[in-house]
Amino acid sequence: MSTMPSAEETSVYDDRPDVRPTRRDSVAASGSELIGGPAGRWARRSPGGSATPVRVVALVAIGMFALGMVQKLPCYNWAWFRGANSQYTHACYSDIPHLYVGRGFSDGLLPYFDRLTGDMEYLEYPVLTGLFMQIASWLDLSDGTLQEQQQMYWMVNAGMLMICTAVIAVCVTRTHRRRPWDALLVALAPAFALTATINWDLLAVALTAAAMLMWSRGRAVAFGVLIGLATAAKLYPALLFAPLLLLCWRAGRWREFLTASLAAAGTWLAVNLPVMIGAPEGWKKFYTFSQERQVDFGSLWLVLQQRTDSALDPETANNYAMLLMVLIFAGMALLTLSAPRRPRFAQLAFLIVAAFILTNKVYSPQYVLWLIPLAALARPRWRDFLIWQACEVLYFLGIWMYLAFTTGGKNQGLPAEGYHLAVVAHLVGTLYLCAVVVRDILRPDRDGVRQDGADDPSGGVLDGAPDRFTLARRAPAGAGPLGGPAVSWGVEPAGASGPGPVRPAGPVPSGDPVRTGPAAEPDGAAVRPDRSPETDPETTETAGNTKIAGKPGTPREPS
Repeated sequence: MSTMPSAEETSVYDDRPDVRPTRRDSVAASGSELIGGPAGRWARRSPGGSATPVRVVALVAIGMFALGMVQKLPCYNWAWFRGANSQYTHACYSDIPHLYVGRGFSDGLLPYFDRLTGDMEYLEYPVLTGLFMQIASWLDLSDGTLQEQQQMYWMVNAGMLMICTAVIAVCVTRTHRRRPWDALLVALAPAFALTATINWDLLAVALTAAAMLMWSRGRAVAFGVLIGLATAAKLYPALLFAPLLLLCWRAGRWREFLTASLAAAGTWLAVNLPVMIGAPEGWKKFYTFSQERQVDFGSLWLVLQQRTDSALDPETANNYAMLLMVLIFAGMALLTLSAPRRPRFAQLAFLIVAAFILTNKVYSPQYVLWLIPLAALARPRWRDFLIWQACEVLYFLGIWMYLAFTTGGKNQGLPAEGYHLAVVAHLVGTLYLCAVVVRDILRPDRDGVRQDGADDPSGGVLDGAPDRFTLARRAPAGAGPLGGPAVSWGVEPAGASGPGPVRPAGPVPSGDPVRTGPAAEPDGAAVRPDRSPETDPETTETAGNTKIAGKPGTPREPS
């Protein structure tokens, strides 16, 4: 098994400077005014400074997580324990305190091995999540009333989930070496803060984020081990092998794919086998429950069912969802093999998980956590990200108001028609983000990650690898410029005059910030590919005799 890389090996390092979102993204530039505006053109961070991207992003993520905990205070103090309606009207519901009692933790029952009273005979969560829940119950040392025990159990779980949040922040920051600040999309995501402590999904999200980091460093075995652990906590991480199969097919990297697959299968089996043997009935409860579950909240199928007044049995819903997933995977295969350049791993990972969410027969509000880190890596643009987040926050409020309407005797809340609009907003917002990711794949010149000369920063062995099988004209192995006018920084052409530094004659030294194409500017203000520097009316500066598009601090971004 591969060892975990050291901090030095995973540090955000490149011979070129980090990409500054405030130079590329108008929304990021506007938001930065709250803290003094974008950094100056010649600003440089001290190498020994304490405000590294990893530390800043991790602290911001923990701060937002803490705000999410504050948002749950009305429920923590009383609403969880005084009838169902109050926790919905305050939009602070959490499964954690309720399942402490409902799944036998308050009585000292052992998950999967001890049978529960009531309809749910065993714990309906995967094994690693069940272990997480059990460890939290062992750490709950409260010996007070049942309410105090539930409060302490939620608090212990929140502390453990906060650690998962820090892991996610660090891993996303390090995955794209030159784009550490993209992880602020995760740290500042409003839906992340609102849903982080509803359930235990952050455990699987953290393991998946760590796996993505390992793959970006070429650690196929470590990636497989972490995905195996993540799949033992939640099923969705296994979906990442679908896009990985397509990408390794196009690049001919079968050895790495098989290595990762075997490592994942072995790890998943190692976690599950003891419970499979010792408590087979309890172990399979998660899988039978998922298969037999009725069409439920947040899904397209629920809207269709309620609007048409026709019941959709679980088997039919499962078949429809499976058929749609097969069709989507076929379309993704065609897209991957025929795109002008091989798609980035993060792009396809986001698309496959989003497809599962859109076609599944249930959408719990915390499922948005699965997508947030993938979205930050796939489409690091604040405008599109916030549009999607607005739709998810609308759904977050809609589901609780709908439950308040249906459970309260006074019909206070959101009726079914309003709830259907909230579901549609979630579906449309997710589809919108999928659409812009697909557009980036079909038109890689619009991909913000590739505009600075990168190929696939999260791709690991796929990054810069030549194509071996493709339905389109083969793209070059490297990640060269995507077109646009050439811009040479600091080079004084022969016979030219004008302001700017002059480079001595001789070859360009290694690591020199001489760039070509739309990602040339080292401080991040790119030349727009649809304008030549000579004709751009907004051109205000020159370097040598080469004009540079944009005023200092003016971001340039694709639509």
